[in-house]
Amino acid sequence: MRVWQDGRLLALEDAHVAIADRGLLLGDGVFETMAVHRGRVFDLDAHLARLANGLGVLGFAQAVDLVKLRTGIAHYLASEEAAAAVLRLTVTRGPGPRGLPPPEAPRPAIFMTLAPMPSAREPLSLHVATVTRRNEHSPLSRIKALPYLDNVLALSEARARGADDALMLNTRGTIACAAAANVFMIRDGYLETPPVCDGALPGTMRALVLSLAKAAGLAPAERSLDVSGLGEADHVFLTNSVSRAIEARQCNDAPLKREAGAALDRLRILIAARFAAA
Repeated sequence: MRVWQDGRLLALEDAHVAIADRGLLLGDGVFETMAVHRGRVFDLDAHLARLANGLGVLGFAQAVDLVKLRTGIAHYLASEEAAAAVLRLTVTRGPGPRGLPPPEAPRPAIFMTLAPMPSAREPLSLHVATVTRRNEHSPLSRIKALPYLDNVLALSEARARGADDALMLNTRGTIACAAAANVFMIRDGYLETPPVCDGALPGTMRALVLSLAKAAGLAPAERSLDVSGLGEADHVFLTNSVSRAIEARQCNDAPLKREAGAALDRLRILIAARFAAA
């Protein structure tokens, strides 16, 4: 697969980032990871809206032409004949002088890569990360900013404990998210997930699942979730734009109940129908 970089299609070995690029040096940028289905990005509008919001938070939205970027995405997918894949879109502020102050006239670096769609892996074992916490007070918790080292540390800790994924807590000790997914519980007919103010990323699949809850016979509820509530839940599952909905079987070696499989199956059918209609 070739790389799309600033409007050009390049072999992987020919794509380079400038040594002064602020994305490389400071993590000054945003990204989106998207599912390609039948040659098109699923829920592209939602992804681009979140990208635009992230660029706005970082203060260089005016430097990125989203209409041109949308055209570039379509051209890249068509050129690579990507029917089913994972598309990663990265936007950095571009090069700048030494130090923290951003350049007055940013020249963003934009590049895209494609990867095969991963095979399904479930049910998952989870581990509550202790090495780091999610800062729900930071605006970065609400955008897909390039610095993801807290998530890397959390996942590394989970894998070292033999778990598949990490649960990340916020500074108050309630659940924020998984390493690269949103967290849901089904409990007493409710579909519960942490609110964005608790450090949950406003995931595109999270939004879709919440919108489909009632059709699946569940009442959507954004509320703070304690780790102790995991054992009380009828079902626990994670969502992201690539894996959709993945159920969990245990956390910190303690088994989790899986008694709302019918409701989760209804949600999955509804999600699949949205993909089929896209």
